[in-house]
Amino acid sequence: MLDIHRPSSAPDTKIFFSHSLLPSYIDPQNVSTKKKPFSAFASQKYSHTVDLILPEEIYELVKNELLRADSPALTQYARVHMSLSEILEADFLNTYIKQGNIMMLSEGRALLDDRFELYNGVLRMELTRPSYERCGLQGVPVEDGGRKHQKQRWVVEYDLRESSMKHGKKGFGRLEWAARNVLDKSLTWLFYNASPTSREALGEGRELIEKHAPWVCDVLPEERRLGGVMVPRVSVAGLKDVYDEDEAMGLLEWIHMLQLGSPRVEVGDDINPHLSRYEVPDLGKGFEEKSMVTLRWRGFMGPAFMRDLFLLVRKEGFKRREKKVNGTQDMDLDVDMEGGDGVNGEKSDWFAMSAQAFGGKNAWTVMQFEGRETLVWEMES
Repeated sequence: MLDIHRPSSAPDTKIFFSHSLLPSYIDPQNVSTKKKPFSAFASQKYSHTVDLILPEEIYELVKNELLRADSPALTQYARVHMSLSEILEADFLNTYIKQGNIMMLSEGRALLDDRFELYNGVLRMELTRPSYERCGLQGVPVEDGGRKHQKQRWVVEYDLRESSMKHGKKGFGRLEWAARNVLDKSLTWLFYNASPTSREALGEGRELIEKHAPWVCDVLPEERRLGGVMVPRVSVAGLKDVYDEDEAMGLLEWIHMLQLGSPRVEVGDDINPHLSRYEVPDLGKGFEEKSMVTLRWRGFMGPAFMRDLFLLVRKEGFKRREKKVNGTQDMDLDVDMEGGDGVNGEKSDWFAMSAQAFGGKNAWTVMQFEGRETLVWEMES
């Protein structure tokens, strides 16, 4: 047998589990980030992989909305080579940062290289000690996993939307000098513009960033259908049974197995127990066989993408069409199920979403039930 263990020096992974209720009314144009799952979306600024898991019957309801040309589930980003001083130029600063809403993430290895990010107008620079000392800027030391009493990395932040952050001001002049003389290396950046007209303008070459020859990448979902999946029955009324650590972790593991498309969750799986001892968790109400669909997006995505995707699937997926006979005329009614346990009071429809952050240290998973019940797992390494 193999002696597989976790090195004592490896950081422990923390998983925070919560059960919450969505607000009774959600304004899509003004969503609060203080309540879960929206607070989980907002806390993870950049994600490279997003998974959506839902029963096949729900997928058929949301499919057209997910794939229409102007769907929030279809987005794009750009990969561009720029130096920090080019980002601080007047045209770029005013167009994209002070008046616009972009996010950018530079190349660089965590805890080793100089790394930069731009989000909501805030420029965050994570610098090595030699770079920090040469820049002459004021920052704060951060833990780097090295010597306890000798700081090797520093973080410097500037809110570029402040009125003092413009050419000719003393504080901004120091940042410009550091960008030109110390942090002058051309880097590969991931660039995303939240403007609704950006996708069309970027494709037609009408964006200011075009002079830097960006490589535009479309973020499209990859579909995988899973038939005969063993699904544990989960009822809204019985969600307290998931509060136990083993039950919560078992449900999370099962969701991750679906993301992988593992045959271990199939009804007819007969893997030799010497090769795999995985079992679908029994949450006390047995199992049912379902056909599932998983969708995966890969690219450069922010909290706004997660929020819009979540609200779209919830709105369209939990909508029921019923026939009402009125004399000789049939009339279709859209019924948005905001209630609790579904038709039979035992179970509700649901879907799950997961997102993985750059660097592999943070992730979250959300399981949303028909109605307002929400389960959230947040992972930190």
